[in-house]
Amino acid sequence: FFNGLVREDRIALELYSADYTYLNEALAKHYGISGVTGTHFRKVQYPDETRRGILGHGSILTLTSHANRTSPVLRGKWVLEVLLGSPPPPPPPGIPDLEETEGSEDGRLLTTRERMELHRSSPSCNSCHRFMDPIGLALDNYDVTGRWRIRENGMLLDTKGEFYDGTVIETPSELQEALVKRPIPLVRTFTENLMAYALGRRVEYYDQPTIRSITAQAKQDDYRMSSFILGVVLSEAFRMQKVDAVADDGSGIK
Repeated sequence: FFNGLVREDRIALELYSADYTYLNEALAKHYGISGVTGTHFRKVQYPDETRRGILGHGSILTLTSHANRTSPVLRGKWVLEVLLGSPPPPPPPGIPDLEETEGSEDGRLLTTRERMELHRSSPSCNSCHRFMDPIGLALDNYDVTGRWRIRENGMLLDTKGEFYDGTVIETPSELQEALVKRPIPLVRTFTENLMAYALGRRVEYYDQPTIRSITAQAKQDDYRMSSFILGVVLSEAFRMQKVDAVADDGSGIK
């Protein structure tokens, strides 16, 4: 997927909004998409709006789930931290896991949303969960492995929430629309991650002017992938990297 964005010089925001992905027969069957045969991965248009960008990829959805249940908290935290560059603080001490929270009085299994509401009732938890939870809940139609679902524990899922800017979101497509509507945090964090990868180190405070310059220049080119890559490789931070001396025989011994 990412290779395709680079090779075709696509707009970077398609990471989050693409209405296509790359599938082989096994993955297409997992997603419930017909007409794909064989082991070869090929570009496939999504048949509907239930999946968009990397937030519809089973790999990301599995990574941000527990082994036996989805986790809107993990998914919301991942979006805030990895995509928006705004990691929430760690939870206060003494807060129980969702599995340990009280069950319903009628003996039925609580939905994930109901268990999360118990956490949010605590003022010390609500300050962070009010930002994370709506993001994660908008992705809760995806199960642990990224398959689409509409029920949990026999009850219809309630995924409605409010994005941090006040936008009402209820589905993955509405979440991606809310994200790309304000692209600056996305492209800034994308640039930071790309630069960290290219430099082989974490991005520091003194890299911020370069990052701002790269994102500003990329905006002039509609945020195409080539503008970010060129911005990084032409930056002083990349060009002035120190390279360890290598022996003439190629052994790597100085």
